[in-house]
Parts: sequence; C-alpha cells; structure tokens
Amino acid sequence: MAKKEMEVVRGIDLQRYMGRWYEIASFPSFFQPKSGTNTRATYTLKDDGTVNVLNETWVAGKRASIEGYAYKADPKSDEAKLKVKFYVPPFLPLIPVTGDYWVLLVGDNYQYSLVGEPRKKFLWILCRETHMDEETYNMLVQRAKDEGYDVSKLHKTPHPEPMPESNKTPDDAKGIWWFKSMFGK
Repeated sequence: MAKKEMEVVRGIDLQRYMGRWYEIASFPSFFQPKSGTNTRATYTLKDDGTVNVLNETWVAGKRASIEGYAYKADPKSDEAKLKVKFYVPPFLPLIPVTGDYWVLLVGDNYQYSLVGEPRKKFLWILCRETHMDEETYNMLVQRAKDEGYDVSKLHKTPHPEPMPESNKTPDDAKGIWWFKSMFGK
C-alpha cells in the first residue's frame, strides 16, 4: 500500500497568516529548550514575498530567540509548503540551516494552525492566543494523527501569566538558546 501524500493547506492567505502565534504544543526537538515557556513566533511579510521569522521562548525568566526567514518551497504552487532558514549559531551566523514548514490546517479565521513537515519529526499546534479550547486542540491532534504523526510525543507548552510583552528584554539570551539546545537543555 502506497503512503498517501500529506495534505496541506492550499491557497493560504499569507498576509492573514502574519503576526504573532503562540505555541500550544509541539514535538520536543533538539533546537528548542526543553524548559521553555511562553514560546511564540512572530511572522512579518517582507516586500520581496519572504517572511521574517522571530522565534522566542523564555527560560528561567530570560528571553531566548532566533531570527530567520521563510519562503515558498515552490513559488508556482498554491500549497502552503514553506522552507524556513536560520543561521547558526545566532550570535555569529555562519551555518545556514533549512527546514520544512508545512501548514497542514489553518482555522477559517486564521486563529489556529497545525504545522508539520514531511518526515513527521516536528509538529506544532499554534494559536493567536496563549490558550486553546480543548475541542479545537483535540481536533488538531486528531488531524495530526490522521496524517501519520505519533501524537503521543506532543508536549504542551506552558504559558504562565503575565505574558512578556516586549520583543526585547535586558536579559536577552540570543544565541544561548541554540548553544544550550546542542546539549539537550
């Protein structure tokens, strides 16, 4: 039996997708701190059609971040298959690291999103708010399961109140996130 191709969103409105998204749950990965809280991504559409990507998390009260950009994997396709590129280490960007960012589902009002990639090693449940109702969460988990993801690996991301509002803090740990992640922290 042949594997079915993962179904992705077609005709995504990138302008509506821009803005801040909070990570509700994800598969643990080597490039994100295990103890991160308030994890979020901010997307900004640039004039050239690429997307600026700012990923942030807080570890022990200190902000850690990495910035990169995304672009359509196939500019002629209407599929929401993007490539994201970051340079590591962030404090001395030398090595480009590229990954897949496939939007598997986005809510009609662009308030929630399910993001994965073809190898099924990474998965994110995103929301415009820091919390998501259980019905929506369970629907997204079921969709991921239907696509062949091992949803038992999902880890809910804590968002304790109050949320940090500024994009920069005096304790900004740019680069530390990447470095510590290499050691599984």
